[in-house]
Amino acid sequence: MRDLRTAAPRRALGAALMAAAMLSFPCGDAIAKLLSTQHAPLFLAWARYAAGAAFVVPALLLTGRGTYVPGIARGHVPIQALRAAFAVGAVSLYYLAIARIPLADAVGAYFVAPILAALLSAAVLGEALGPRRLLAVGVGFAGALLVARPGVTMGAGTAYALGAGGCFACYMVATRARAQSGSPLATLAFQYVAGVLLLLVPALLHWSVPTVAAWLLILLMGLVSAVSHLLVIAAFRLAEASLLAPLVYLELLGGTLLGLLVFGQLPAPVTWLGIALIVAGGLVLIERRPHAEGGTE
Repeated sequence: MRDLRTAAPRRALGAALMAAAMLSFPCGDAIAKLLSTQHAPLFLAWARYAAGAAFVVPALLLTGRGTYVPGIARGHVPIQALRAAFAVGAVSLYYLAIARIPLADAVGAYFVAPILAALLSAAVLGEALGPRRLLAVGVGFAGALLVARPGVTMGAGTAYALGAGGCFACYMVATRARAQSGSPLATLAFQYVAGVLLLLVPALLHWSVPTVAAWLLILLMGLVSAVSHLLVIAAFRLAEASLLAPLVYLELLGGTLLGLLVFGQLPAPVTWLGIALIVAGGLVLIERRPHAEGGTE
């Protein structure tokens, strides 16, 4: 009983941190979309990692904690590298998407991620995936399909966003696999440095010189990204991937609001229906009794 009482608050805190992260991510995406009118998406993806590293690496060094030597000895570097590669793929494809289609549509299309992450976490990590969670991700995924409408309005931008969702699903599962050991700050620093290196050649091929105002926006984008990712990493240290995955749908709400306020892009009626289903899927997951003593969700 004591373990159950301890686990429930940890899982609730993990869910809260994940929700905060998902609501902050669209702010960085909106900045990237603003800058995409003057800079190539792959350059912006590299700039996001470079700006994030400029905040995270000094913070890691100042804390004096989180060395990677123990991680190398335990063989954790390969999973960290794989995790970073999934993150780079997700960011790069997503930036290619938002340069072509409205922000809300791009966010909606890449929401293949939660259902894939929930299923992969069961297959790869052995986490429980009961009927309640399957219902939550299934309803949310149906809403995401209405937003994306593949085969009806799908073009290159939507295809990029769907690919980003697949990469992000793998990233979430890899994050959960690595999250229980090591410092979150060190984990994020590894991810940013790897992203800078992996995207350096594409960035050089699409290089452009930002203005002072653009550099400030890039730094802000990096800061938002760093804080959001730290929240995600901390969340996965507290709760399982199949619980946290449907909360990614909150990013669609933030993306829709910013798309309207910043870019004046109002989703179509069928998109609103998709958003309603996404919210319903989240409510199916959240409306639960954490003090329950047995069974699967």
